[in-house]
Amino acid sequence: MSDDPILSVDDVQVSFPVGGLASRSAILGVAGVSFQVRPGETFALVGESGSGKTTLARAINGLQEISAGSITFEGGRIDRLGKREMKPIRKRMSMMFQDPVGSLSPRMTVGDLVTEPYRIHGSDGRDLRAETERLLSLVGLPANFASRYPHQLSGGQARRVGVARAIALDPALVIADEPTAGLDVSVQGEVLNLLNDLRERLGLAMVIITHNLHVVHHVADRTAVMYLGRFVEKGETEAMFSAPCHPYTAALLSANPEPDPDKVHDRITLPAEVPSLLSRPSGCEFHTRCPWAQETCKTVPPPPGDVTCHFPLAPGARPPELESAR
Repeated sequence: MSDDPILSVDDVQVSFPVGGLASRSAILGVAGVSFQVRPGETFALVGESGSGKTTLARAINGLQEISAGSITFEGGRIDRLGKREMKPIRKRMSMMFQDPVGSLSPRMTVGDLVTEPYRIHGSDGRDLRAETERLLSLVGLPANFASRYPHQLSGGQARRVGVARAIALDPALVIADEPTAGLDVSVQGEVLNLLNDLRERLGLAMVIITHNLHVVHHVADRTAVMYLGRFVEKGETEAMFSAPCHPYTAALLSANPEPDPDKVHDRITLPAEVPSLLSRPSGCEFHTRCPWAQETCKTVPPPPGDVTCHFPLAPGARPPELESAR
């Protein structure tokens, strides 16, 4: 794996105006995040719904304008490019959207769907029938699926078609937004194994957006946990799962379903109410839900870093209420 990043996101912010055209108020959907992805690496973005994961993904792909920061892809800055200038970039950076069936046009056959990127970007004299068979084979679908329509596909089959379309132009980076959403557990495993296999065979880099921690543990080399548009923890996936340092990460992991019925599993219960982006809490923005919050957390923002917390957790830390129950 090369040490030179294929994608660099530096202090990116995405803001949305509120209060009408005459108002100058805005909310930050993404509030200054930074990370890099190297060739052949899978980087995961994790967080609750509304944390800013998809907004960040759309910003990387040029579908959402950023208000500050920079995005560099394959050595060139892309956040200031217009639609026409982004077109050749999207040959190298493809995106898989959340809804596996809804993201496929119901009027097009599978064969037309997987070869649509060639028609958009120029087929260069390719044999589209041969390309259809090649792409379907890569994602484990038989050639006769080319004549089917999206409504004739299961969720897992539709997701495989989406994967085939995403890799059609031999991209260097694939951004996958909730690649297992709406799929049965067994089918989720098949899709994850497929993505891992394609990453190794084709040398892809991937950014995966998900709230499913099983997905993260299965495929991601590094992970960033988002809360209210910020990264609260970022690092090697295995280390994060073994010993989370931020209370929010620990809470997410404690809520992960445990298949062993005999294992003692302490769940960290958080207040369900997530603060509004219109009224961010002072100090550490997580302090209103944090079981370990102290007075400092209420007024002083934590220092920036891979773990944005005044009091990072020690391995095996338990919330005060669980400790007192012993």
